[in-house]
Amino acid sequence: MYLIDTHTHLYVDAFDTDQKEVIERAMAVGVNYFIIPAIDSSYIKRMYALEKRYPKHVSLMAGLHPCHVKENMEEELEKVFTQLKTRSFCAIGEIGIDLYWDKSFLKHQQKAFSKQIEWAKQYELPIVIHCREAFDQVFEVLDQHRSPKLFGVFHCFTGTLIQAKQAIDLNFKLGIGGVVTYKNGKIDKFLHELPLESIVLETDSPYLSPKPHRGKRNESSYLPLILDKIAECYQLSLEEVAAKTTENVLQVFKTENLKIKK
Repeated sequence: MYLIDTHTHLYVDAFDTDQKEVIERAMAVGVNYFIIPAIDSSYIKRMYALEKRYPKHVSLMAGLHPCHVKENMEEELEKVFTQLKTRSFCAIGEIGIDLYWDKSFLKHQQKAFSKQIEWAKQYELPIVIHCREAFDQVFEVLDQHRSPKLFGVFHCFTGTLIQAKQAIDLNFKLGIGGVVTYKNGKIDKFLHELPLESIVLETDSPYLSPKPHRGKRNESSYLPLILDKIAECYQLSLEEVAAKTTENVLQVFKTENLKIKK
């Protein structure tokens, strides 16, 4: 099987002491490619260094994470745009709206989200959406930009069946991670009602570890645990789900920017 972790923060300090071992463990269980979301400009050097170390296994996104949208938003967005003008990326992300931690920057988040969607259309790139307690607000922005050029992934999807169908209708795949293995995760109850064509796999490591590692640091080698649960939900073989979800990834992300050799 060839698995792709479509969302992993391998460059953050949680992996400073054993990044090489983490990647080797992932490859040992069939996770051979890693798509890396951006956070803000303070992480750019770390992201580029990771890509340089693993050029055949890593692709980067550019973007400003909604939790990092603050008073210096315009300065941060300018740095994102500068990157887009100077090199290639596979997507713009993770971007979106997060009202879980702080609601005071909602207007800033909406503006940053909208601007980065415009850039995604301009560069014909997918977007990777972070949405936490903000589905209504996210869909409001997406509806304003509805277009064949608008597509991507709803990262760490934890919404309802109705919201899932709404996202799919807007030309988005659903990033399914460790939450699908949680007893109170809920999405495992309706996942089988969605086409497998709408699913991609992710860990969001070092966050949201699947069972039985919940509460501990997540890593890409746990992706097969998520695959197991999804296969159970669809009553399909691991091989079928692995093949289809990998195919889905290649449909979404700019293939010339994914150095994948299966």
